[in-house]
Amino acid sequence: MNEIADTTGVSESAVRAAREVRVVFSRLRRRMRESYDPGDLTPSQTSVLSRLDKDGEASVSDLAAAERVRHQSVASTVAVLEERGLVARRPDPGDGRRQLVFVTPSGHAFLEDRRRAGEGWLTRALEDQCTEAERQTLIQATAVLERIVRS
Repeated sequence: MNEIADTTGVSESAVRAAREVRVVFSRLRRRMRESYDPGDLTPSQTSVLSRLDKDGEASVSDLAAAERVRHQSVASTVAVLEERGLVARRPDPGDGRRQLVFVTPSGHAFLEDRRRAGEGWLTRALEDQCTEAERQTLIQATAVLERIVRS
């Protein structure tokens, strides 16, 4: 999905909305990450753990392809996650030479704690800093964004 969008003939409001959505989502994600203790995980470790949680078990080669990084980098990342008890490996039933990496119960709990902390911070901020009408507008806007994502 490395396509460069041609904005010829596109309204200025579409260009501005795209820019502002991108910037605010980036800031929001960064702020939510600040709301929890990362548990000394690097961004790449967090990315691999989250991908396994979302997509299910995978080989190191599959993870490297999905993360668009070298096999050796993912192997090192998985080793750290495994050492911390957040992931484990098992033989691939379809190919005994391969190992599949999966999230352990501790890994799921770690991710859930992070999600809860981020969502808790956002919930409190929305309650404290927004009116009911603004919260309803955000709910409507997220429905529009979801429709765009699914298109």
